[in-house]
Amino acid sequence: MIPIASIVIGDEELLEKAIKRFKRQVEKEGIIREWKKREFYEKPSTIRNRKKKSMERKRLKKLRKLGQMRSH
Repeated sequence: MIPIASIVIGDEELLEKAIKRFKRQVEKEGIIREWKKREFYEKPSTIRNRKKKSMERKRLKKLRKLGQMRSH
């Protein structure tokens, strides 16, 4: 089953406020991010390369952080 963001609007609630709440809910659930990720086909090798580069960036960032902590 596909999760669908939904909100319940109160009788006295303004439409603009309800729309803002709905947008926050959609953003929190990551629906837009997932849609953008699946919008175009991505080859498996491209996915692997992107993940590999991401992991390398995280590793280098962690090393830099550890280096700064040691120098203080």
